This record gives sequence, structure tokens and C-alpha cells, in this order.
Amino acid sequence: MSPTPGSPEPGSEDPAALVDAESLGGTSPDMDAAAGALAARRAVEHLDAEHEAGEDRGEGAPPARAGMARNTAIFSIATGLSRIAGLAREIVAASYFGTSGPASAFTIAFQVPNLVRGLFADAALSAAFVPIFAEYLEQRRRREAILLASTLFWIILLVLGALTALFIVGAGVIMPIFIPGDQFSQQLVDLTVGLSQVLFPVVVLLGINGLLVGIANSYHHFTIPALAPLVWNIVIIGALIALRPMFHGENQIYAYAIGVLIGTIVQLLMVVPVLTKIDFRLKFHLDWRNPDVIRVFRLMLPVTIGLGVINVDLLINSVVGALISQDAPRAIDAAFRIYMLPQGVFSVALATVLFPSLSRLVARRDTNGLRALVGTGTRQNLLLLIPAAVATMVLAKPIVELIYQYGKFGVASTDQVSTALLWFSFSLPFAGVNLLLTRTFFSLQRPWIPTALAAANLVVNLALSLLLYKPFGIAGPVIGTAVASAGMTFAQGWYLRRELDGSFEGRATLLATGKILLASVLLAAVIYGVWWPVDQAVGDATAVARLLGVGLSLVAGVLAYMTAIHFLRIPEAEQISAFVMRRRRGA
Repeated sequence: MSPTPGSPEPGSEDPAALVDAESLGGTSPDMDAAAGALAARRAVEHLDAEHEAGEDRGEGAPPARAGMARNTAIFSIATGLSRIAGLAREIVAASYFGTSGPASAFTIAFQVPNLVRGLFADAALSAAFVPIFAEYLEQRRRREAILLASTLFWIILLVLGALTALFIVGAGVIMPIFIPGDQFSQQLVDLTVGLSQVLFPVVVLLGINGLLVGIANSYHHFTIPALAPLVWNIVIIGALIALRPMFHGENQIYAYAIGVLIGTIVQLLMVVPVLTKIDFRLKFHLDWRNPDVIRVFRLMLPVTIGLGVINVDLLINSVVGALISQDAPRAIDAAFRIYMLPQGVFSVALATVLFPSLSRLVARRDTNGLRALVGTGTRQNLLLLIPAAVATMVLAKPIVELIYQYGKFGVASTDQVSTALLWFSFSLPFAGVNLLLTRTFFSLQRPWIPTALAAANLVVNLALSLLLYKPFGIAGPVIGTAVASAGMTFAQGWYLRRELDGSFEGRATLLATGKILLASVLLAAVIYGVWWPVDQAVGDATAVARLLGVGLSLVAGVLAYMTAIHFLRIPEAEQISAFVMRRRRGA
């Protein structure tokens, strides 16, 4: 069938962006807050584009166009710094706790409230709230905007507050459900329960934060909300260093949980002065029957399910990992953090560049153009992510040594994490294409198709993980994730082919994939050919030596790959540069 006429609503484009960002962030509130800020910026700019620059807005939001480039730059820089700080946070935590039982206890204790947060709070709320709130401001209905925000504030506080209290009180019953088998001692189970009780308040705090950030962004205040995730990571690092000596033995991991809680409180408090500056005061107002409140929750629903599916997928890996050993949940999570780095650098950025073009083609009902763009975007993803996957496979162990192997993160931890990273790498190209296809469905205003497929994929992942964990150990649940990711790609492709009444350049994609794989073989040979002699010469005893081995081999491999794709005449390489340049000129 033909694409739905008309351009997508503001709320219809942001959910896809948030699902992408959640994948990128790997379940950290810092990534969700950043995603919420970007979603809000896009929603407001979409509304402002309908008005002339400089038009008198009365009590509404000020025009966004004048500061669009500046806000985009601030957001990009702050997000980049936050990711660097997030990696530093992971390195510090790994040096203190390695892949020990307490580290796995923290992983599970964090992922369960994080799943609840993904379902009810923060990013999904911001994506659904901002378009409706900004619409009020555009119509100069500031009083109604305040009442809507106030109603949502009290609903969040009451509902998520009650849910948080329930989980804290019932943690002793709830958390052991996620620790099957007998690999965790009763002491570790009790530690998981205690950590979750410290972390569960994050749910209600991030729910309120999502609302307040949405309000601030609707008034085009982006700097503080964009910097908040960076501060979140810095506070956690500081708490880890300062508080850890105050605890003993396995209880030292409480410093990490307390740091997350303090960081979240600070992140929330940073937004309050922004609301004071714009003189926005919430009222004691609770109108459950407000139709726009219902609209907000309806817009939240597909995003909530999408984010929930992603977090359930991560939790499945940890739960099955608990059946393997007490170290496995943390080892899988550590590998996942590295695995998502190239996806964040390449596929999310590429999907962001392509998404406006997808939306315009849908608005024009240009089905042929949409098919061609999806085909081109698929090949561009493969061009970037197949070599990234191959490089990660070849250098899995050296990369893990470089990033994590310090302090209590020893050789045994490296072996476990590098094994998981090796198998995660197989799903990298599929995960990248999935982001593009999901964006395409959102452009077509068909969000429920990828959401339903993702939910079905959970069943595949769980079944395979349970089937494979005994014969393959830590690789088992990761293989389940990789197979499920590939299944998601083919399922989305099949449904999208039906939506677009035809294939999206399948022959060209197969031919390009063959060339990319050929170039990637050369990449792998050059990477290993450079890394091995460097490693033999300088060893891996220090961070500098490890960086030298990994860095030189990657540079040599990338140069060889670029030469190969130029020789093989793969046009998508030039198209990526053209897309990026057009995006920068349009910022």
C-alpha cells in the first residue's frame, strides 16, 4: 500500500529517535535525558517552522530558529562529553568491582528499576508531552499549558511514587525472581535486594525529570538539560571514589548505587532554576479527565512498549547469565557497553540524517523514492557496521583489555567479556539496519509494526538463550540476542516490503554486501597483521602499550578498507559524505 499522506505529527517522529537513543545508551538515564532533550527540540522546531521568524508570540514559546544551530551544537557537544564521562564511569566501576558477584548484583538491581523507568518515565513521557505542551504555547494558552503540566506532575508523583514504594517494600520477594538457579549465594541475593531498594527511587525522580525537561525544552532552554547527563556521570564517579572506602567487602558496591541515586537527584535539581527563570510554576491541579492528558498517554504507548522491549531484552541476558555464573550478568553487560559504541557513532547518526528525507518522501507519497532511500540507507549501514563488527571480532580481547582491565578487572574478567563481545559483534550490522527500518515505519506512521515484531523477538531471544546457555556458557544468551536481531531485520524487511508494494533494491544490496564483506576480509587481515607484531614488541602491560596496539591496527585497517571500497566502486561511501554535508548545511 502507499505511504500515509501528510507529514508525520511531531509526536510520531520523536518515538523512533528515542528508541534509537535507548539502544545507544544501553539503559542509562543519562542517554534517556539526552534523547528527551533532542526529541523536545525537534518537536518544538517542527511547530515553529509553521511561523515566520520574528513573529510576535505573546505568552507562547519564543521562536526556535534563531538559536537552532547553537542549540544543536550545545546538544551535540554535551552528549559527546556525557558519553565520554559514561565510559569513564564504567572504567572506574570495573576497576573497583571487575565482573565479581557484587557487580552482577548491581547489574540486575539496576536493570529491574530501569525496566520500570523505561515503561513509565522519562524519555517516553518527554516525547509524548512536548508536542501537546508546545501546541498550547503556540496557541497562547499558557494557563492551560500550566494546568496540563501540573496534572501530569501529580499523576507521575502519585502513580510512580506508589509503584516505587511497592517495589521497595516488596523487593525481597520481587528481586529473587530475576535470579534463577543456584549460582548466586543467599548473600548475593540479599545484596541485590538491598541495591534495588536504593535504586528504585530513580523511577519517580526520572519521571518528574522527563516532565520538567520537556517544559524547559519547550521554552527553548537546552543548555542545562543537555549538560545534566554529563553531571550525572561525574557525580557517580565522585561518589564511587569518595563513598567506597566507607563500606566493607561486598557492600562497597553500595557506593555505586548511592552515586546513581545522588546523580539523579542532582540532574533533577539542575532543571528547577530553568523553570524559575521562565516563571513557570506548577499548581496543585489534578484533572484526570483532561483529554490532552489522555492524548499524552496514547502517544506514550508505542514508545513505552518499544523502550520496555529493549530493556526486557537486556534483562533476559542478565537473568539467563545468572544461570551460568555469578560473574556472567556483569560480564555480558560490560560487553554490551562496548558493542553499542560503533552503533552510536555510525547507525544512530546515519538514521538521524536520513529521517527527515524519509518523512518528506512519505509526505509526497513518493513510494518509489522511499524504497530507493531505504535501500540506500541499508547499504550505508552495512558499509559502516560490517567492518566495525569485523574489527570488534578480531580485536575483542585487546579492546576489552584497553577499556576495562585495570584494578580488580583481571584476565579472567577480560576472557569472559571478550567472549560475549565477540558474539555481540555478529548482531551489529543487523541492529543498525533495524534502526533504519524502525524509523521508516515511524515515518509511515506505522509504529505498532516494529513494536509488535520487537515483542515477538523477545520470545525468540529468551527461547534461544535458555537453549544455548548450558552448551555455550556466557556466549549462549548473546548468541540468542544476535539471532533475534537478525530475525528482527528480516521480519521488518518483509513487512516493509508489503507496506511499500515492492522490494527496496534487494539485488543492489546483495551486490554491495558482497563487496563490503570482501573489503572487510582485507580489513581483518590488516588489523591482525599490524596488531600482532606491535603486541609482541610492546606487550600489553600498560594502557599506553594497549592503546598503541589497538590504535595502530585500527588506523591501518580503516585505511585498507577505505582503499578497498574505493577500488570496488561502492557508491554509498560517497553518499554518506554527501548526506552529512547536507545535514550540516541545514543545521
